[in-house]
Amino acid sequence: MHERGKSDSPVVPAKLPNKARRLAAEVVEERGLAEGNTDDLTRPGRSAGPGVSSGLERVREVARKDKDARFTALLHHVTPARLYAAYLAIRPQAAAGVDGVTWASYGMNLEANLQDLHRRVHSGAYRASPSRRAYIPKADGRLRPLGIATLEDKILQRAVVEVLNAIYEEDFLGFSYGFRPGRGQHDALDALTVGIERKRVNWVFDADIRDFFSSLDHGWLMKFVEHRIADKRVLRLIQKWAKAGVIEDGEWEASEIGAPQGASASPLLANIYLHYVLDRWVRQWRRRHAHGDVIIVRFADDFVAGFEHRSDAEQFVADLRERFSKFSLELHPDKTRLIEFGRNAARDRAARGDGKPETFDFLGFTHMCGKNKSGGFWLRRKTVTKRMRAKLAEVRDQIKRRRHLPIPEQGKWLGSVVRGHLAYYAVPGNTDSVQAFRAEVTRYWFQALRRRSQRTRVNWKRMSSYEKRWLPPARPMHPFPIVRFNVRTQGRSPVR
Repeated sequence: MHERGKSDSPVVPAKLPNKARRLAAEVVEERGLAEGNTDDLTRPGRSAGPGVSSGLERVREVARKDKDARFTALLHHVTPARLYAAYLAIRPQAAAGVDGVTWASYGMNLEANLQDLHRRVHSGAYRASPSRRAYIPKADGRLRPLGIATLEDKILQRAVVEVLNAIYEEDFLGFSYGFRPGRGQHDALDALTVGIERKRVNWVFDADIRDFFSSLDHGWLMKFVEHRIADKRVLRLIQKWAKAGVIEDGEWEASEIGAPQGASASPLLANIYLHYVLDRWVRQWRRRHAHGDVIIVRFADDFVAGFEHRSDAEQFVADLRERFSKFSLELHPDKTRLIEFGRNAARDRAARGDGKPETFDFLGFTHMCGKNKSGGFWLRRKTVTKRMRAKLAEVRDQIKRRRHLPIPEQGKWLGSVVRGHLAYYAVPGNTDSVQAFRAEVTRYWFQALRRRSQRTRVNWKRMSSYEKRWLPPARPMHPFPIVRFNVRTQGRSPVR
């Protein structure tokens, strides 16, 4: 199928378009958006920039109506205006790639640079640069490898991803969450909570794919992409990014498999891979083989599935291992478990003398079987302990480095740290954990202030005034999951 359309306007001084405001689709199962939300697009104006139109309405419409359509002409949507918006979307403080070009230096001659990039992309002269290998610490003490692309590669990847999202957002299923417009971690957490509480879930499969981003098979990836994309120029761009390699300690290393974490295109490519390997397979498996309720929520390479019957769960795990082996994927042996969990777990385990139900971690929260004030089942969530310890260790180190700064400057910084922690972790039922985090931050601050002067020692009375002035109170920042879930789905059932 050929898709033709008008090019967007040339580069103009414009503010970055706001993030897509599409309401999230139902997330426990594949359910569409509430009526009237499916065509929400970025429009010209103050937020999008004068004259900057998405230019993708036709692509989105065809993708929605014809699931077998293959798009042969997409690259013309990668315009100077779209490259400009992609540049503005990149953090000015973002680390530079192997060429050392920063956001600020590229912007000194921005229009000429973007026009030159546009020309090279459309003439076939563009060459992808290797990523610079960097490492960031994980909560468990290990290091996570990242691939830092050059600024120009980031710009182009963001622009191409925006075009491809117009197609794939019509294809991806409702329980897929990670790195999708209008969806986030709390949408996935809400869906999981509502699914376990509403459906007959007695067993939970807590899964993690081993070294997922470094295990993607390029051959399979391109086959999956070609199901929808037939524009050879776009396909060549994806191949260039996949095979650009990485540079570490001055040495170039080929990348025959995998997609570097940190690249702008990697999340979309990973979602495409798992859409065909996992999501569509799960939908089919449930329809053909399940004898009871089955729910699933996936965020990137982490996913949780719930089952009514243990026999279904065990068969699912066995079939999934076989499925993954065909596509060079493997479940992590230490992070993948099948546990008894749900409204009947505490009662059934007590009857057998097995003790309390096990817990599982997902997206930074430990999920536990609890009871509400009426004695009914309540899925309780608290901050994963190792996550909080790692964050506190980082904060403590930073406080020591900043202890000689003026107190107002310290207070503003610590206030932003606590505020950011609350924005994510302050969910109903997790007040004790966020209060403990705030209290530890206050204690570290107190210790640092007392050590910076031998003559004027800060006492707890003065510290209490600092705390009240600069640190926000620990209180719930999120509604109960079912409330937000019902608003997003207009109260419809999580399973069709």
